[in-house]
Amino acid sequence: MQGTRALQMMAGLTFLIFLYFISDLFKLLTLHWILNTFMSSIFILIIIIFQDDIRKALAHIGRAPFTRLQTQFSYGIEEVVKAASYLAERKIGALIVFERENSLKEFLEGSTLLDSKISEELLISIFNPRSPLHDGAVIISKDKVLAAGVILPLSTNPDIAKDLGTRHRAAIGITEITDAVAIVVSEETGYISIAVSGKINRDITPATLRKILSQLLGFESEAPWWKRVKLEYEERT
Repeated sequence: MQGTRALQMMAGLTFLIFLYFISDLFKLLTLHWILNTFMSSIFILIIIIFQDDIRKALAHIGRAPFTRLQTQFSYGIEEVVKAASYLAERKIGALIVFERENSLKEFLEGSTLLDSKISEELLISIFNPRSPLHDGAVIISKDKVLAAGVILPLSTNPDIAKDLGTRHRAAIGITEITDAVAIVVSEETGYISIAVSGKINRDITPATLRKILSQLLGFESEAPWWKRVKLEYEERT
């Protein structure tokens, strides 16, 4: 209702309701009778007055969260998976972070704000070694690429494998302090890795990445993502 005439109408209705109780309190019989007649039809009046807003609200509820969010997430996931696959084949390093419940806005200082639609082409161009933004992380919020060139805190966990570089440590670091999901493409091996809750799984396939992201970003799954990674590893070995 903010920024629409509906807010003014609601304020007017609130005043009339307040006046109704005042007239009853001070025994203003005529005014009370008029307002009482008005109040008896208030629900019909509300529907008439706010019909446009109610229609928009019902349409919004019909789309969200199921249809709209499912479409946004599935599209964004697919574009990220395709970009990660392309970058991995060419051993181009990348770090992509999905924001979930915890806001990542505090890490945007010094980054380049984009607020752009997620696309494979955009992600590939950002991580192109000739791009000035390729060394930082990309943050995705809902259905948008929020920012690029983001500097993330590195994990100080002493148990992290010694062969993990800065991107992997940044992926682990951001998932240690938030509920974000971080995807890393290694420029040395071309492996795709995913970090969640301070833990990282390395060398996963694009298909597994798609399944894990689908679960973590809101889709149901029969088995937890870490079990599927384990099963896939056992099958391959």
